[in-house]
Amino acid sequence: MPRFALLRHDSPRGLHWDFFLELNETLRTWALDEMPQDGKTVSCVALGDHRLAYLDYEGPISGERGNVLRWDEGEFQVEQADESRLTTQIDGRWLKGRVVLWHQGVSPENWSFQFFAAPTEQPQPPPEALGPGSNPCRPS
Repeated sequence: MPRFALLRHDSPRGLHWDFFLELNETLRTWALDEMPQDGKTVSCVALGDHRLAYLDYEGPISGERGNVLRWDEGEFQVEQADESRLTTQIDGRWLKGRVVLWHQGVSPENWSFQFFAAPTEQPQPPPEALGPGSNPCRPS
């Protein structure tokens, strides 16, 4: 089954979240303005495809582009896909449910992201618990 990852990216431009989906032996990547929250629409930018090795990477990014911390990871299934919309079911450590990505506006980079949580007994860690050095995907 293909994998996904959500990385907390502390970059010189500010904090954002990188969302990776393993599709066709590459990683489709979007930079989200905010951490996904149930039912909330988040603006995002489609980035160039990345090598699969980025899915497991965590740490500093070359060229002084900040640090990434793997906040969540898991598997997903595509429900619907075309050039302007992608709907998936994700099953991560913290995020479980449906993700919908859709193209917005004229620029090919402008997208929106929405997460719909599946009913679960496992709570999400609060965003404030995600400071430097903490990684919920690597419990101590």
